[in-house]
Amino acid sequence: MAYEALADWFEFLNDDCDYALWSQYFIRKLEENGAGRRGLEVGCGSGAFSRLLTRAGYKMSGADISVPMLEKAAYLAGREGLDVSFFRADAARLKAPETYDFLLSPNDCYNYIPTAGLPAAFKSAAACLRAGGLFLFDISSACKLREKVANNMFADDRDEVTYLSFNRLYGDRVETDVTLFVREKDGRFRRFDERHTQYIHEEEEVVRALEAAGFHTRVEGHLGEQKEGSDRLNFLCRKA
Repeated sequence: MAYEALADWFEFLNDDCDYALWSQYFIRKLEENGAGRRGLEVGCGSGAFSRLLTRAGYKMSGADISVPMLEKAAYLAGREGLDVSFFRADAARLKAPETYDFLLSPNDCYNYIPTAGLPAAFKSAAACLRAGGLFLFDISSACKLREKVANNMFADDRDEVTYLSFNRLYGDRVETDVTLFVREKDGRFRRFDERHTQYIHEEEEVVRALEAAGFHTRVEGHLGEQKEGSDRLNFLCRKA
C-alpha cells in the first residue's frame, strides 16, 4: 500500500519544500478569512502542518488513511510535546468525531481521489465543518501531472535512504512506482516497493464539485501566486 514504508522517510525526503513557509501561507489565509482556532488536517500524513499550526496557537487534529503515517505523526507530535490528536479516516468519505472551524488539506490529498468521487468527498468534508467554516486544500495541477511528472522518473540518493519513482500516464491518472532502499544498522540496504495513483483534476471540475457540496470557492496558485502555470492550485472555500 502507498505510504507504508515511505511514512518514516516522507518529511526527511521532502525537506526542500519549506513546510514553515507553506504553513505561514495557510495561517495568513485563516486569519484573513476570520477562521476559528479548531482545525482538522485531512490527509495529514506525518502531521507536519498539524504540528506547525499547533505551535502557532491552533487546536489541531489530524486524519489519514495510512496507519504507518498516523503512527509517525503521533510519534513526532509527542516528541515535540504537542497536543495533537490523530485518527484514521478516508478523505473520500470523511467522518470525524466533531465539527471544526476549518479543514486543511495540503500536499495533494485530493489527487488520490478519482474525479467522479470528488462530489461525495467534498460533501463529507462539508459535514465536518460548522456553518461558515473554511476548507483550504490544494491539488497538483493538471499541467504538472501531465507535463512534469508523467512519463518521467525522479531519484533522491541520501546516505540513509535512496528514493526512486517511476511515473506513467494512464489517461486520467498517473501511476507511480516508488522504490526505497533503506540502510539498516549493519550497513546493508533493504528494499521496499509501493505504488501510488494520483488522478488528474481540471480546475473547473473541482470547482463544480465544491459548489455542489455547498462551498463558495476562490482559486489561486501555490503560496498565493498566479494560478496560470502554477504546479499547485489552492482552493479557498467557505461553507455556506
